Amino acid sequence: MTAVTGNPAPDDPAPDVAAGDVAAGDVAPGGAAAGDVLVDVRGVKVHFPIKRGVIFDKTVGYVYAVDGVDLQIRRGETYGLVGESGCGKSTLGRAILNLEPPTDGSVEFDGVDIASLHGEELRRKRQDIQMVFQDPMGSLDPRQSVESLLIEGMRAHGLAKDEKQAAKRLRQLLDAVGLPAAALKKYPHEFSGGQRQRIGIARALSVEPKLIVADEPVSALDVSVQAQVINLLEQLQDEFGLTYLVVAHDLAVVRHISDRIGVMYLGALAEEAEADDLYAQPLHPYTRALMSAVPVPDPVVEDRRERIILTGDLPSPANPPTGCRFHTRCPWRQETRCDTERPALRTVSMAGVPDSHRVACHWAEQIASGELRPHEVLPTVTEQGSLGDVDEDLMGPASVTEAM
Repeated sequence: MTAVTGNPAPDDPAPDVAAGDVAAGDVAPGGAAAGDVLVDVRGVKVHFPIKRGVIFDKTVGYVYAVDGVDLQIRRGETYGLVGESGCGKSTLGRAILNLEPPTDGSVEFDGVDIASLHGEELRRKRQDIQMVFQDPMGSLDPRQSVESLLIEGMRAHGLAKDEKQAAKRLRQLLDAVGLPAAALKKYPHEFSGGQRQRIGIARALSVEPKLIVADEPVSALDVSVQAQVINLLEQLQDEFGLTYLVVAHDLAVVRHISDRIGVMYLGALAEEAEADDLYAQPLHPYTRALMSAVPVPDPVVEDRRERIILTGDLPSPANPPTGCRFHTRCPWRQETRCDTERPALRTVSMAGVPDSHRVACHWAEQIASGELRPHEVLPTVTEQGSLGDVDEDLMGPASVTEAM
């Protein structure tokens, strides 16, 4: 890495495409041997019911936040998960921790199905899986001092039995994240945003986890502070042998910190590859559009390179398109398969593309070779009445006046 200075919901909109089972010693779809995989996500779905009714709640639909995701995270690596707002990447991260119980599918962590654990078993297992939240101020209790915030998890998992050793451990944690020991007696409001994020990282480290899910860890910080936090995460990974799942929408941040990257669109993976491979040769039309939006610090290259401007907004996850989820905005859309058949996340037969590079597109080879050319995309309007066979309006009132 380079440093910077559950039950399935009825009426699923499309069948999920799950990878085959991986036997011991086989190679997982991500390209890693099964023994190297720390997190194995299989066919995970997270569907939120849409309910209506005053006295009796009635389920009138579902929000398909995550709808059939397969991925593997290897020990000691950083897996970056990118996509625009509303694509389900944060929900997937929370499902891996079982903070949002999956509707269907399995999440195996170190050989244990996290989704099947409950109560005390799940609480004990969470020592190995921690999270750094997006909003550092919102994730820290303003009524607790830093010392109280850090030692709470240690006591819950039996790591602070000796007060002298616990005090030493707290000083080591603050030193690891670049904060002075005097910060232990202070409260969250007395710190800057970058310092609060460092406290959140120290809290995650306090219970000695194997995996840290970092949900937009630097999006709320200044650019200069972002570099400091990214460098800190890399240093801690080398020091403690951590594995990261980094959820972000900043492609530059993800490129520098990640070993492998998964691109999500509307609840599913559109593409997955090693970081260098993905940026050198993006195969999915959506990934190509994302890459074309990243500024290049060379005016000559910036003026000459391909720019892909997507039409319309991300479709509603309560009413996702049939077939390929991206076909309503895709400049390479073909009516023969794109509208009706959901593509599997697969390897492609192309020179120079490794087996670890997978893409969910029917026409990836033809697009890369130039056989298919982009065409104009007309915006698609989703009518309120097309959100299901329900007489009620699922969109809700447009204003307080309308509600009254």
